[in-house]
Amino acid sequence: MAPRVLIAERLSPSAVALFRERGIEAEVRVGLGPAELRAVIGGYDGLAIRSGTKVTRELLEAAPRLRVVGRAGIGIDNIDLTSATARGVVVMNTPYGNAITTAEHAIAMLFALARQLPLASQSTKAGHWEKHRFLGVEVTGKVLGLIGCGNVGAIVADRANGLKMRVIAADPYLTEKRAVELGVEKVDLASLLARADFISLHTPLTAETRDILSREAIFATKPGVRIINCSRGGLIDEAALYEAIKAGHVAGAGLDVFETEPATESPLFALEQVVCTPHLGAATAEAQEKVAQQIAAQMADFLLAGTVENALNMPNVTAEEAPRLKPYMTLCRLLGSLLGQIVAARPAGERAAISGIELAYEGQAAALNHKPLTAAALAGALAPLFGAVNMVNAPVIARERGIELAETVVERAGDYATQVRLTIMTGEGRHSAAGTLFAGGKPRLVELQGIGMEAEFAPYMLAVSNQDRPGFIGRFGSLLAEAGVNIATFHLGRALRGGDALCLVALDGEVPERVLAEVRALPLVIQAIPLAF
Repeated sequence: MAPRVLIAERLSPSAVALFRERGIEAEVRVGLGPAELRAVIGGYDGLAIRSGTKVTRELLEAAPRLRVVGRAGIGIDNIDLTSATARGVVVMNTPYGNAITTAEHAIAMLFALARQLPLASQSTKAGHWEKHRFLGVEVTGKVLGLIGCGNVGAIVADRANGLKMRVIAADPYLTEKRAVELGVEKVDLASLLARADFISLHTPLTAETRDILSREAIFATKPGVRIINCSRGGLIDEAALYEAIKAGHVAGAGLDVFETEPATESPLFALEQVVCTPHLGAATAEAQEKVAQQIAAQMADFLLAGTVENALNMPNVTAEEAPRLKPYMTLCRLLGSLLGQIVAARPAGERAAISGIELAYEGQAAALNHKPLTAAALAGALAPLFGAVNMVNAPVIARERGIELAETVVERAGDYATQVRLTIMTGEGRHSAAGTLFAGGKPRLVELQGIGMEAEFAPYMLAVSNQDRPGFIGRFGSLLAEAGVNIATFHLGRALRGGDALCLVALDGEVPERVLAEVRALPLVIQAIPLAF
């Protein structure tokens, strides 16, 4: 069945066309209220939105099929990312599509404030000619302080340098090397507040950045500062900003975003020193076209090929990486599932909790992007124990349960040119499996519980550990034959002569419970675990 995507807000028709060209059933239903959206979302694999649709926990609970939410734009404060991650839903955005447009809007705000353009236009249209009333300031030589210097902030810095401004930036993620490349001076927030003639915010809204321009911060700014926010509402204490402008400490503000949107009323609207626009940062024809096409392409790539680009809650897998990583992700998932089923084989009351998971990438595997591989292994290992687990929520589930994760990389190849080794630690001991890829990217098990063997994975398998004694294989094979259970492949291994042995049998179907009980009752059998992949 073709994946289905609901487009809940206005996107360019080219996005709809792209979905359909890729074989995805795309339905445009703009203007649905929360209850209406909850009523229909259960039939879709993807949801494409902009900033107006609220993706809440309640909406996600009504969407058992949903695999991906695509935000055409950068901000995701309208999406409950924690709930989406817990339910295994990928959330992706388009951080670059409207960066230029938003940066240009910030520069436009800067000029509007410097020269009082909106108020001067209004006065002139009213029949006044007030040349002396609108005394502006030059931007050349002034200090522009950027709070946040990521995608948009970097473009603003480039434009401001062209205007011969001096640019300083406060951003904990900005490296000294990157600052030099951008031609900005990296400073702390306190220094920025004290030095900047203009302040422009370009940071996401998080618990750490909410009210980053608090009352204390605003009154710590240089007197006569002009403040611009084309990023997210909630970064500025709007009541404190009003107070600072009325007191003459802040000369003006250019606001494209507000804490509550749509912003239909605010004390700031009454101030001549404030320029307001209705969240127009991304509102150009070019930007709308870009973000619509980008989110459609990203969602289609994910739904059809597993490519993950610009995801906020799982490792990215680029289109170039996807073909190479896909067989390794399958191998990691199968190794995880194998050991997870072994750990889960004991009754729940007797089962020892997982305390740690280790992954070792050896040979050719060492050079790969390990994050998606580790997520795949975690998903495989935890699903038999916790149910609905995938690559999105597996790391969260592991963290919540105190499972320590360790990764090692060994560039030197061992017995195989490429190998992945997975180890699960429980209170009962260590469980390990190793695998490689054969020709054509086929996953192959090469070691289980310290015993070497080469075995293909099959949909239905039976793992039997036993004492290594003559006659066991014959009795085991005869039992399955008499029960009408057909063996597809049979793989054997042992730690040492006369010690513990292991046989891994691929079967044509599930092992009936009656037959499984008979296998477990055979002399020399230590454990028999049915496996399904």
